[in-house]
Amino acid sequence: MAPRPWLSPLALPLGPSVALLVLACCCVAEASIVEHTFNVGNLSVSQLCQPPRVITAVNGQLPGPAIHAREGDTVVVHLVNQSPYNITIHWHGIFQRGTPWADGPAMVTQCPVKPGGNYTYRFNATAQEGTLWWHAHISFLRATVYGALVLRPRAGADAYPFPKPHAEETVVLGEWWNDNVYDLQQMAFLTGLPARSADAYTINGKPGDLYNCSDGNQTYRFQVRSNETYLLRIINAALNTPLFFKVANHSFTVVGADAAYTTPYETDVVVVAPGQTVDALMVAARAGGRYYMAASPYDSAIPQGPPFSDTTATAVVEYLGSDTDPTTPPTLPPRPEVNDTATAFRFLSNLTALVRPGQPTVPLSVDTRMFVTVGLGVSDCQPTQLLCNRSATVFSSSMNNASFVLPAPGKPSMLQAHYGGDGETAGVYTRDFPDRPPLVFDYTADASDTAALQYTAKSTRVRTLRFNQTVEMVLQNTRLIARESHPMHLHGFNFYVLAQGFGNYDEATATPRFNLVNPQERNTVAVPTGGWAVIRFLANNPGMWFMHCHFDNHLDLGLAMVFEVPDGPTPETSVPPPPADLPQC
Repeated sequence: MAPRPWLSPLALPLGPSVALLVLACCCVAEASIVEHTFNVGNLSVSQLCQPPRVITAVNGQLPGPAIHAREGDTVVVHLVNQSPYNITIHWHGIFQRGTPWADGPAMVTQCPVKPGGNYTYRFNATAQEGTLWWHAHISFLRATVYGALVLRPRAGADAYPFPKPHAEETVVLGEWWNDNVYDLQQMAFLTGLPARSADAYTINGKPGDLYNCSDGNQTYRFQVRSNETYLLRIINAALNTPLFFKVANHSFTVVGADAAYTTPYETDVVVVAPGQTVDALMVAARAGGRYYMAASPYDSAIPQGPPFSDTTATAVVEYLGSDTDPTTPPTLPPRPEVNDTATAFRFLSNLTALVRPGQPTVPLSVDTRMFVTVGLGVSDCQPTQLLCNRSATVFSSSMNNASFVLPAPGKPSMLQAHYGGDGETAGVYTRDFPDRPPLVFDYTADASDTAALQYTAKSTRVRTLRFNQTVEMVLQNTRLIARESHPMHLHGFNFYVLAQGFGNYDEATATPRFNLVNPQERNTVAVPTGGWAVIRFLANNPGMWFMHCHFDNHLDLGLAMVFEVPDGPTPETSVPPPPADLPQC
């Protein structure tokens, strides 16, 4: 649906001088309502020579519809659930200031929308520009329920802090399963074992030419003109796989990440972990021809984790006006090795923020310091895990040895309990998430892979902060089962990535390396394999904010926690009453 403007003040009877003043203001700051209806339902799709199968999708599209808005616009999405599953939508990276009921994670900020139900999400895109995305935040349904959320400057593309591109292209990277992903998630939970890997990777919903049985209908095509510049909005919507992204014989200038502008960074490879986005300028610098765009996996686990799809998704970049034979095979770029941690770290650690007048900068004073271990472990079977081995432990994951579980059936969402003031007394959650792990050990050494250290218990624990306090968090990977890069996503805030490194975090050597001038700003950080990252954020957004690994396999196993931020001193800095149509459990 086309954007619908707010009622213009010029429609009111005003005097000439007032009308001129209003006209001047509106030309600079007019905002719109961008309104969509999302019908979540069944879609029959055939890929990889498999019989058509039914997936859950929005408006019969894969990916789902892109939302385009400008900074300051209000986005309204009417969700109509025509699928057989409970559903919620998360607007990944949107701050949700004043609209915490629209954040979307099931049982954290809302109860799910049941089959046949509906819910209207309303939120504002103030003080955010760049590429974000939306996705289901329940079960594994975000494997097919996802799409782009593009926020342009209020004054248009001329306001970009980089040369205006000739055109923009959205590149959504994903994963494809030949099986029903809801059933995969249910079986993983019942057995206590991680779900199997994807059958293919995709670019804008299509796997490309390199898979068996793929045909021209399963390859996405981009058309470019020689010497023109294109802004590629790259989104990793995959459930469990970081991806390398390349275009044969072309290079990029990265100008944004997670809807925050970066200092221009030249590279021939982009690395995006699940949940992350990258904005990159690509000059079509060839005279003509056909070139493959390629997305290949980065498998960071040491020792190697569960089997993964060592394959490559492709799309084709075609030059218009070229005399190249359309049957000529496109040029394929060389891809990094699947375990090329050096390339991944070089890209992810070298980005810096573009410092601009009037924009927020990293807080220099810290109120609360946390040291949080993240990784895999084991736990006992839960009573509802009917197919796991009762005489043995099952896979689990945790933060500071606390393995997160959502509130039990029959309980309200965590935000509802918080708003009612009885979250802890009602047994929905406890306010005892620890600032430190229970034991200090050699976190990344092979010797730490012991049964005693691996065990973790299930709980629903939150860390309560004071409104407007600054939090610094060290995210430390562990080697309890495997060293692995975990993409950690924080709802409700951006954070500054002050430093990253390998091995065990050492404050004495790390602190002098902190970038307090122009650290990259993110909502999702890929904590280095067998290493650490230091982030800092200002807790100025009241509500209940999920922090979790963006590998759905790991989130499902408990690699998550929640920050509880109380109300500030004014109505504008307080959680508002829930909307009338908020789904009930």
